Amino acid sequence: MKHLVFGGVRSGKSAFAQEQVAAFGKPVCYVATSQVWDDDMADRVRLHKENRPQEWQLIEEPLALADVLNSMNSADQAVIVECFTLWLTNLLCLEDETRLQQEKAALLDAVEQFQGDLVLVSSEVGLGIMPMNALARRFGDEAGAMNQALAKLSDRVTFVAAGLPMPLKSPPF
Repeated sequence: MKHLVFGGVRSGKSAFAQEQVAAFGKPVCYVATSQVWDDDMADRVRLHKENRPQEWQLIEEPLALADVLNSMNSADQAVIVECFTLWLTNLLCLEDETRLQQEKAALLDAVEQFQGDLVLVSSEVGLGIMPMNALARRFGDEAGAMNQALAKLSDRVTFVAAGLPMPLKSPPF
């Protein structure tokens, strides 16, 4: 089962995604894509660590996400990836167009091929105003395209707002 969970900042998407991956009843690997650049981000990472079970395996990977998913590809595994928009930010900040395109293509292939249970967390960035600078507009375009591609590959898609999960796509019965 592949499940994309997305929503805005502080929407409740992380808590919902963690409930979903825990419900699979399999060993869980939490794949974190964030990088700590300032005190605020350090606080956010600390809160995320405190709010997830200690028995979950943790892999921190800001760039080579496809490699991690490929290494964890097993029907006996449950994986949560948080989050795709941070991963995308990390790649955009490299200012290496070739690497960006390679990592995106590899990631979509890894998601498509993944045999275990996979919960993907991403931010929705297209509901606000049009950003004023080119990098912010590029980020919004890239994030929107990535969310669409992940949604297409996912069996379930849930939008979370104000802590309320709203199913957008469910598997047929």
